[in-house]
Amino acid sequence: MPALARDQELELVIDSLAYGGRGVARHGELVVFVAQALPGDRVRARVTKFKRRYAEARAVELLEAGPGRVTARCEHFGVCGGCAWQDLDYAEQLRHKQAQVSDALQRLGRLEGYHLAPIEPARQIWGYRNKFEYSWSQTADGAALGFHVAGRWDRLMAVNTCHIASPVSNELRRGFERWAREQGLQAYDQRTGAGFLRHLVVREGRNTGQLLAMLVTAPGPAPAVDHLQRMLPDGVVGVVHAVNDGVAEVTAGLAHTTLFGSDEFEERIDGLTLRLSAGAFMQTNSEMSQVLYRHAIEQARLRPGDVAWDLYCGSGAIGLLAAPYVERVIGVEISPESVARARENADLNGVANAEFVEGDVAKQLRPLLERVPRPSVVFVDPPRAGLTPRAVRRVLELAPERISYVSCNPTTLAPNARQLVDGGYRLELVQPVDMFPHTHHIECVAQLTRQEPDAAA
Repeated sequence: MPALARDQELELVIDSLAYGGRGVARHGELVVFVAQALPGDRVRARVTKFKRRYAEARAVELLEAGPGRVTARCEHFGVCGGCAWQDLDYAEQLRHKQAQVSDALQRLGRLEGYHLAPIEPARQIWGYRNKFEYSWSQTADGAALGFHVAGRWDRLMAVNTCHIASPVSNELRRGFERWAREQGLQAYDQRTGAGFLRHLVVREGRNTGQLLAMLVTAPGPAPAVDHLQRMLPDGVVGVVHAVNDGVAEVTAGLAHTTLFGSDEFEERIDGLTLRLSAGAFMQTNSEMSQVLYRHAIEQARLRPGDVAWDLYCGSGAIGLLAAPYVERVIGVEISPESVARARENADLNGVANAEFVEGDVAKQLRPLLERVPRPSVVFVDPPRAGLTPRAVRRVLELAPERISYVSCNPTTLAPNARQLVDGGYRLELVQPVDMFPHTHHIECVAQLTRQEPDAAA
């Protein structure tokens, strides 16, 4: 087959969806990953990258719609990269996510003999997200909040209504925009370093009605704070002001002060009250995090004499939910802010048998064993990249009877599960949970049980 060229146009029929959301088509023997294309679509696509074994392309014209296509709700669809599957029927989204988990486990993990449970659908498919990080940009109407254009670090788009945000969260964002325009504040320009407004982080306790905002700016005081407070909706418990005096577009780890109210908000998960700061980790779908955590606790098969270690514990939710059923909980988390919140949450909920330790999981486990009991159960909830090889080795050295692995990425869960299986565990069950409708993201809970030496041989 002759080599493809960049910008060459092809007519393709999309067969399936790859993890990450792109359509999969074939051009002769070549696999082509096509952005903005859905299964069953016939499209005209423009090649953006060509390798020996595959090509990448972007759909530029829909010639024939596939059977699962629906009309996207968002006016910014196709420009904002946040909800790439809004034009795919929700039942079809679930079907493809289930297939992608199965494919990852079999193809990447070479795993067998486990039960893959049907995916848990989201209880709400709109207005479900409890955290947003907006960027400020300068428009003809003044400073505006929105997101980066898909695939572009240097282009921002203002947002009128985000359909995966709640109405009150959208109202809060608009209140900040009105305040900024009335005060004549300018958005920060990364190319020139001019301007004041950089980001806005919005956190929402969906089960408490509390909202917390963090305004990130270049150095300088925020004006007319009393006026800002009057422009925000009921439920806002506080606004903090963080200063970023560097070039990098970051919102985490910045020094901040409280403009008014509190620098924390509360959320309730399955009867547990969590007190959280603007930067502390929590799953971004409160309702479905309850479903996810219930599966994690259930799969751990907890007993009164168990010692449970909660690795990558964040603000402590899983460990604190497990605490009533076990003798002791030890949580490990690298973020100082999250560890502080986890300790505060233990006190807030009257949990006396949980201890939270700051440190890197790959480095902290051996020293911990010198002073605390070896775990019979381990919960792991690692970042999207999964467990590092060193972290896998440390978990295997702990040799717990049971592992409950919470994953936000099936393509890293699969190789990690393979490593644990090779280390003497049996993969029993994988439960997918849809936390993020209209996106390709998939959460899973995997149950692994240590085999006896003769069974593992």
